[in-house]
Amino acid sequence: MNRALPSFVKFVSIAALTFAAVASASEDKAQPADANKGGTLYASGDASRGIMACVACHGNAGNSSITQNPKLAGQHAAYLQKQLHEFKGPTRNNAVMTAIAKALSDDDIRNLAAYLEQQKQQPGAAKNKTTVELGKKIYRAGIAEKNVPACAGCHGPNGAGVPAQFARIGGQHQDYTVAQLTNFRTGARANNAQMTAVGKRMSDDEMQAVADYIAGLK
Repeated sequence: MNRALPSFVKFVSIAALTFAAVASASEDKAQPADANKGGTLYASGDASRGIMACVACHGNAGNSSITQNPKLAGQHAAYLQKQLHEFKGPTRNNAVMTAIAKALSDDDIRNLAAYLEQQKQQPGAAKNKTTVELGKKIYRAGIAEKNVPACAGCHGPNGAGVPAQFARIGGQHQDYTVAQLTNFRTGARANNAQMTAVGKRMSDDEMQAVADYIAGLK
C-alpha cells in the first residue's frame, strides 16, 4: 500500500476547497450592480445604518430642485462610485456626504451608482444672456492667456462627459458648478489635480459665465 496516498488525497481535497472558495469570492465580486436595490436605498435610505434617503437632497430620480445640490440623474456610474469613495477620505470633505459615504458598503455604492446612471436628467437652462456668450467661449475654446483648457476637451461638446474618466456636467445647476470650481480653487476639494489648476486660473465672473452656459447644455 502507498502510505503517501492519503496525504496526497488530503492535499488535493484542501486545494479543491481553496480553489472553490477563491472562485466563489471572484464570482461575488463579479456580480453586477443591482439598480433596483440602489433605487430602494436612494428613495428610503436605511435607518438601521444611519443612511438617510438620498431623495431628500437630490430629488426624485436624481433630479435635484435645490440648486446647491447636484443633479445626479444620468451621471456615469464609475464617476459616482469614485466620488462616493472619495467622500470617505480627505480629498473630498463634506459634512453630510462624508457621514453618509462612510456608512455605505461597496455594494451600496455600486447599486446606487447603477440606479442613478439609468435615470434621465431633467434639462436645465442658461439664465444670463449677457454672460452666456463668454461662458460658451470658455467652454469651447478655453482661456488661452490663462492656460485654461476648453471644458469641451474633457466633458464633450454637450457636457456628456466620458464614462469612467470625466463627469457628465451638461444641465447641471449653476450654483453647484460655481461652488465646485471655487472649491477646487481654494483646495476645499482636492480630488482632481487638473480641475484644481483650472479653478485657480479662473475669475469669479468666468466661473459664473461657464456655469451658466453648462446649465443649458443638453
